[in-house]
Amino acid sequence: MKKRKLNFWQIWNLSFGFLGVQFGFALQNANASRILTSLGADPHNLSFFWLVAPIMGLIVQPVVGAASDKTWTRIGRRSPYILVGAIVSMIAMFLMPNAPLFLKAGSAGVLAFGVIMLALMDGSFNVTFQPFRALVADMTPDSQRNLGYSIQSFLINVGAVIGSALPFILTWIGVANEAEAGKVAPSVIWSFYIGGSLLLISVLVTVFKTKEYPPKEFEEINGITQEDKSKKENFFKLVLNMPKTMKQLAIVQLFSWFPLFLLWVYSTTAISQHYFGVPIDFDANTTTDPTVRRAFDDAGNWVGICFALYSLVAAIYSVIMPKLMDLTNRKFIFSLSLFLGGIGFISTFFFSNQYMLLISMVGIGIAWAAILAIPYAILSGSLPAKRMGIYMGLFNLTVVIPQIISGVFGGPILRSFFGGEGIYILVLAGAIMMLGAISVRFVNDQNDNTEPITDED
Repeated sequence: MKKRKLNFWQIWNLSFGFLGVQFGFALQNANASRILTSLGADPHNLSFFWLVAPIMGLIVQPVVGAASDKTWTRIGRRSPYILVGAIVSMIAMFLMPNAPLFLKAGSAGVLAFGVIMLALMDGSFNVTFQPFRALVADMTPDSQRNLGYSIQSFLINVGAVIGSALPFILTWIGVANEAEAGKVAPSVIWSFYIGGSLLLISVLVTVFKTKEYPPKEFEEINGITQEDKSKKENFFKLVLNMPKTMKQLAIVQLFSWFPLFLLWVYSTTAISQHYFGVPIDFDANTTTDPTVRRAFDDAGNWVGICFALYSLVAAIYSVIMPKLMDLTNRKFIFSLSLFLGGIGFISTFFFSNQYMLLISMVGIGIAWAAILAIPYAILSGSLPAKRMGIYMGLFNLTVVIPQIISGVFGGPILRSFFGGEGIYILVLAGAIMMLGAISVRFVNDQNDNTEPITDED
């Protein structure tokens, strides 16, 4: 018994919820640093506040992956987690930029509230995100995996384009973009309202338009026996015995997600300093100079435009990627994409005009599309179906651990080596991503004709 081939719209609906989830992620990535700085965070310590996001992923994703493997409800195996995560995400998105409504603006409490909401928001994003990865693997036959993950990457990036640009768009139509000291700009607050609502709506489309395989049929297709179902999974044993391909991809993931985290945390700092003239010692709570405050808010909007552009490039590249992989192989396209991403990061240092910065985003967008799709397409072919959820959850450790490392060392590197100049952090990110391009060569891909350089058989 084999999995049924899906038509285009079935695959589309399967991943449609990612449109909203990434809408939320994009708003978080482009605006969390701006929000936390507005609530009183020291820009040089932003990476420490951002640590709550990958830590939540570290805790949540393996647990959700393992639980969803053994769950079955009227709406399916993965869908309940996707739906609950979306509801909590929406609530957290409504609350995070409104911290000053609950506590005194400028106080330590208001910043703590913002950080707690960031943790809740990212944790619930992860509850939604992880089962989506497993859902595509559950529902698509091997011949449609590249297409499935590419459509997923396309929808992710369409959501990211809109989410990243939304504060800029709202400002353009007349919503105020400047905030009082210790508060968040209305353009950002309304962006989070819209983002949270669209997240839930898009997830509902996937939940109600996708019919998962019932347990008996799923077990027959994947050869899952009663013994498999009753077997207790030891977390540490699973980690030690993870497939060789997963271990090899973990190195690539380290050199991919470490620089991405630096991009999300320090883009507002780097771009406001390098392109908008905001001083290194800028403090949102104490700086009263309206010119400097306006420059910081304008830089925040421009970060959103930059992120929207790299997401747009990623969406377009996601459509092209399957064809390129058919012409060559996945590893070559992955390596080339990361190399172009590294060039994009490094080029940010050499431009002096904010509009030229958009050129840099092309390379970053190409790398982002590949990072979202190709590792999962490679990995899914090497995983046993009966442990797909938990291994996809474990694989997320290779996403969040590099971010935690980046968060721990990013701030000290910025202060101690770069004197607080954020643009050098982006150059460092580019060099690290190029190491990722090299490390792809060592990955074993079952669908590749090339042989990796490895000591293992």
